[in-house]
Amino acid sequence: MTARAADRARYDRATAHLDAPVAIVDLEAFDANADDLRRRADGKPIRVASKSVRCRALLERVLARDGFAGIMSFTLAESLWLARSGFEDVLLAYPSADRRSFAELTGDPKLAASVTVMIDDPAQLRLIDDAREGGTEVVRVCLELDTSLKLLGGRVRVGARRSPLYSAAQVAEMARVVTRTPGFRLVGLMAYEGHIAGVGDAVAGRPVHSRAIRMMQATARRELARRRAEVVRAVRAVAPDLEFVNGGGTGSVQYTAAEDAVTEIAAGSGLYVPRLFDNYTSFRGRPAALFAQPVVRRPGVGVVTVLGGGYPASGAAGRDRLPVPYLPEGLAYDPQEGPGEVQTPLLGAPADDLLVGDKVWFRHAKAGELCERFDVLHLVEGDEVTATVPTYRGEGHTFL
Repeated sequence: MTARAADRARYDRATAHLDAPVAIVDLEAFDANADDLRRRADGKPIRVASKSVRCRALLERVLARDGFAGIMSFTLAESLWLARSGFEDVLLAYPSADRRSFAELTGDPKLAASVTVMIDDPAQLRLIDDAREGGTEVVRVCLELDTSLKLLGGRVRVGARRSPLYSAAQVAEMARVVTRTPGFRLVGLMAYEGHIAGVGDAVAGRPVHSRAIRMMQATARRELARRRAEVVRAVRAVAPDLEFVNGGGTGSVQYTAAEDAVTEIAAGSGLYVPRLFDNYTSFRGRPAALFAQPVVRRPGVGVVTVLGGGYPASGAAGRDRLPVPYLPEGLAYDPQEGPGEVQTPLLGAPADDLLVGDKVWFRHAKAGELCERFDVLHLVEGDEVTATVPTYRGEGHTFL
C-alpha cells in the first residue's frame, strides 16, 4: 500500500460517521509542516498569515509552538476580531478603507495596542484621521515596500502590484510623513516577495519554464536583499525604534531569513500545503488540509460523478486554480466539464472501485480559501477525528 493509499484509508475510517462534503486537517501533517517552516526560518520568528488558515483553533495551535509569534491578518475587521479574541500582536497586511473599524481601533486602547495597520500613501493616514469619530488612540503603522523586480530600466516588471514605495528614498520620506503626523507611530516595515515566495520553480512537465523561473528568482533575491537592506537603514535613520522588519512567505522562508535586515518571517500556506505549493525545489510539505465530496452517480465504466466540488481559487484564471482530485490516486476531471458547482465527473480506472456514497478526497489550489466553503474543520489524528473546530465562516465571519 502506498503512503497516499494509507492516508486515504485513515481519512475514510476517521470520517466514516460523517457525510460528505466534509473538510479535514491532518494534525500530524500540520505539525510536521510547522516544524519544517521553523527549521527553514533558522531562529527568526514566523508571523502566521491568517488568510492561509482562517480558523482560530489552528491559529492558536501553531502560535503555541516555539518559533511562531504574531499574526498577519488580511482585513481590519478581522484584525479587531482577533485582537478581541486574545491575539495580542496582529499586523494587518493590506491597507484598509474600513472607516467604521478605524473608529473602533482609535477609540479602544486595547485594540490600538494590539493591531498594526499597513500604509504606503499619506492619503491613507488622512482617511484614518477622518474616520476617528473622536478616537484619540495612537495608531501603530507599518510601511510596505514594493518588492517587484524591475529590468531594462523599468520596462519589464516582475511581481505583484502592491505598494508604490520602491526606493529607499521613497520609503524614508513616507516614514518621515508618519513620524510628523500626530496620532501615528511607525513600528514596522513589510516587504512580501510574492514572485519568489508564491511561484513554484519546478512545474511538472515544463522544464524550460521552470528553469526560467529559477533564474528570475535568483536575480530577484539578490536585488531585493540589497535594496531591502538599504531601505531598512534609511527607515531606521528616521525611526530608530522600529520594532520589526517582516518579509518572506512559505516559498522563500529560508532565503528571506538569511537577510540580516529582516527580523521576522511571514508564512501561512505552508501549514496546509495546498496544491500550488507542490512545485518547489527548496522544500517539500505534507498535504494537511483536504476536502471530500461524495460519489452520487456512476455514469459508466471508468467514470463517477461527485456532488459539487467546483471551488476555484483566486488569481488569474487557469487550471492551476482548480482543486485537484487526490485520493484515490488516478482520477482526473472530464476536460469538457471540469469541477462543477453541483456535479463533477471524474475519469480513471479507480472510478470502477468507487460506490455511491464513497468519498473522493481533493486538495484546494490555495490554503485558507478552502475555509470559505466549510463551516467546520474536522481534526484528524491517526484514524480518528479528535476535534471539530469552526472556521471563520463557521463563526459567522466572511471578511472578504
